[in-house]
Amino acid sequence: MTSGNQIRSDFLGFFEERGHRAVASSPIVPRNDPSLMFTNAGMVQFKDVFTGLESRDYSRAATSQKCVRAGGKHNDLDNVGYTARHHTFFEMLGNFSFGDYFKEEAIENAWDMSTKVLGLAPEKILVTVHASDEEAAGLWRKIAGLSDDRIIRIDTDDNWWRMGDTGPNGPCSELFYDHGPEVWGGPPGSPEEDGDRFIEFWNLVFMQYETHADGSSTPLPKPSIDTGMGLERVTTILQGVHNNYDTDLFQPIIKASAELTGHAPDGDMVTSHRVIADHLRCASFLIAEGVLPSNEGRGYVLRRIMRRGMRHAHILGAKEPLMHRLAPALIDLMGTHYGELRAAEALIKETLRAEEERFKATLDRGLKLLDAEIEGIEEGGKLSGDTAFKLYDTFGFPVDLTADILRGKGLEVDQQGYDDAMAAQKAAARAAWSGTGDAANQKVWYDIRDRVGPTEFQGYVAISGHAEATALVVDGAEVEHVSPGQDFELVVNQTPFYAEQGGQQGDVGIAVTPSGAKIEITDTQKRADGVYVHSARLVGEDAHVLNVGDALRMQVDPSRRSALCAHHSATHLLHEALRIELGDHVAQKGSLVSPDRLRFDISHGQPMTAEEIAAVEREVNARIRLCTPVETRVMGIEAAKEAGARALFGEKYGDEVRVVSMGGQDEGANRPWSIELCGGTHVANTGQIGAFRVVKEEGLAAGVRRIEAVCHEAAERHFAEEAAVVADAGALLHAKPEEIGERIKALQAERKALEAELADVKRKLATGGGGASAAEMLGDVALTVREVEGLGPKELKSAVDEMLAAAPGVVAVGVNDGGKGSVVVGVSEPALSKGLDAPSLVRVAAPLVGAKGGGGRPNMAQTGGPDGAGVAAALDAVKAAVKEKLG
Repeated sequence: MTSGNQIRSDFLGFFEERGHRAVASSPIVPRNDPSLMFTNAGMVQFKDVFTGLESRDYSRAATSQKCVRAGGKHNDLDNVGYTARHHTFFEMLGNFSFGDYFKEEAIENAWDMSTKVLGLAPEKILVTVHASDEEAAGLWRKIAGLSDDRIIRIDTDDNWWRMGDTGPNGPCSELFYDHGPEVWGGPPGSPEEDGDRFIEFWNLVFMQYETHADGSSTPLPKPSIDTGMGLERVTTILQGVHNNYDTDLFQPIIKASAELTGHAPDGDMVTSHRVIADHLRCASFLIAEGVLPSNEGRGYVLRRIMRRGMRHAHILGAKEPLMHRLAPALIDLMGTHYGELRAAEALIKETLRAEEERFKATLDRGLKLLDAEIEGIEEGGKLSGDTAFKLYDTFGFPVDLTADILRGKGLEVDQQGYDDAMAAQKAAARAAWSGTGDAANQKVWYDIRDRVGPTEFQGYVAISGHAEATALVVDGAEVEHVSPGQDFELVVNQTPFYAEQGGQQGDVGIAVTPSGAKIEITDTQKRADGVYVHSARLVGEDAHVLNVGDALRMQVDPSRRSALCAHHSATHLLHEALRIELGDHVAQKGSLVSPDRLRFDISHGQPMTAEEIAAVEREVNARIRLCTPVETRVMGIEAAKEAGARALFGEKYGDEVRVVSMGGQDEGANRPWSIELCGGTHVANTGQIGAFRVVKEEGLAAGVRRIEAVCHEAAERHFAEEAAVVADAGALLHAKPEEIGERIKALQAERKALEAELADVKRKLATGGGGASAAEMLGDVALTVREVEGLGPKELKSAVDEMLAAAPGVVAVGVNDGGKGSVVVGVSEPALSKGLDAPSLVRVAAPLVGAKGGGGRPNMAQTGGPDGAGVAAALDAVKAAVKEKLG
């Protein structure tokens, strides 16, 4: 038996031998088509190549493309498990020609691959062509030798492919395998075509026309080929079964499910096993690409798939979470070709386990409510929309899960009633919000959210991608278009741009329209519970008008994002290092994450010592050097707290949170060294943070300290600036770097000696050498009054001491120092005995220099004020007071 893995390998090998480039599958989340929720065909990654917007270094390619059809206009979810060939996840084998070969070589390749490589019996194959495509019919006769009765002409759009209302299109040719008359069914185009006898396994699209806006069509200058062969379908044919789930692409998972639940893989519970196998494949690939369960967008589709599978695990009687225990079977089966499954194994298992635990907590209660509500409803009846909404809002039952449960009971959901209940809840929430003071500024964003929904953030796994402009806002009002040079705010359906929150600044970058017009994005903010708002300007004199609905290619500034991620991850390491060094009382009180620095405010009652700062730096850098992965998981809030995750200041958390772990393992606590709740973007590995340095530590408020630090390129710049300062200092001091400290100490000592010498000289010059000849004798009391220059307050006191030693009595010295006046009065013992004292005398001088008073000891006092011009008058006032006292 040829395995599914071998078929995939043989297909790619065959086309490589025929000059095709084997191109890896593109992501399930399309990067070049914002209109698609998921990649649903092999040609999606080549769309821009076909339209001429992109060129590659090859003109023919082959792929095995991961595809999902579980949301939007391509949704097979309801049929999964109930039919033989519907899946949420499948693989599409395809070969492509971009203006290289056309119909003849495409048909030859398909025939040779089908008969010579896959070994299908030629007589078992029949084909369809569009009724107008006689060229293809003739080539099938020529190349494969098919008779006309095995070339079926179809005159409908079933055999005409279109990319859209306008753009490339062309006829198709489909290959069918005949299982034989013992299987019911008729050929394509017959009344029995839905039977299982004739199974389509390959579709060849001949892309040869372009339809224009006026409805006219013209031949493409370079006709192209796009084919798709379902791996699951062709495996079914080659393995001689009639149901995709009976192939080795599913059986290992189904058998693992049967073993864990005790229900035979092909017994009464076969539908549940099949649903679980399909949904496990789809969920695991989505998780591996960074899609995580949520209540919006792709995350909600993932949640619907997961919970539908988990409900079937419940039907099988699984008492404990089941799907995460089946993940190894899937990874063993597909992980060799799709390495992303192995790389994300831990994330896949943890996400599946956590989601199933959350859902199981309410599943039984929800089912009891449902059973009670449907009691008495006759077959063909409907469950009320209010009840369906309650199951969603209270118990986490997506409405299609409720519909799936009811389907087995012959009942339906009142979808309109459900929609009405959902709308009523949104209206109530909006009414509560509209009473806040922010209503006038924010109404436009809630209007947009109600109309187009929240923005899907793709920036955890990519910094570029495609999007559709869903709203344009100028000066607080929605507009239909903006012109070059105009500032506006842009809303898109999906974006890689991170919106400012949690202290991390919003992303900047560019967006480009299909016409090449460039949009500068200078900031990103989040509004109205999930609307990402990009501050933007359409630049370039030749830029075209931007309209609502235009497709855009979004590109985050990569170097800035890289620096932001590094500083955010460094903040987490810093937080844990501070807690270890300073104590468990340390808690975040605020933060800023910018490209050139981080700012982190903590609760701590005293300045950090140099030793503490150095210890924190050493710890953070040691964790950086471990180069351990930074892991992100989505968990329930209580489970996250039980795991030891720390909540960050000022953040609002819902029932589910992102948990970011880094720094390796804390063996003592048996948990990651750093584990926090965080919605920001981070490095993939701590080594990407680079070096870390604290550049400032200061008080912010009572009991709060602020730390600023740098890492990544900012740290490199910081070290370079420090090195430049050291080099300049060394050059000026004529010293080696290691000698600078001693040289500065020597200079400081030399300066201190010179300053003392200079002060002595100034004092002697100011006092005129002292001496009794400078004094005026009032009886036996000497009075010395002098206005000097160039002396400071301390030097004034020294000068007064010298003058008193030369002429005991009263000395008053004043100075006008840069507009400020100072007066010092000294009184010796003889003068004190006559009732004179220094404080009384300086208080006489104080008002004249603009001071409110003065003071000191009885034998020495001083005053000073802002009026230096009043020094002379102040000294005269002192002289007059002394004379008055002595009579």
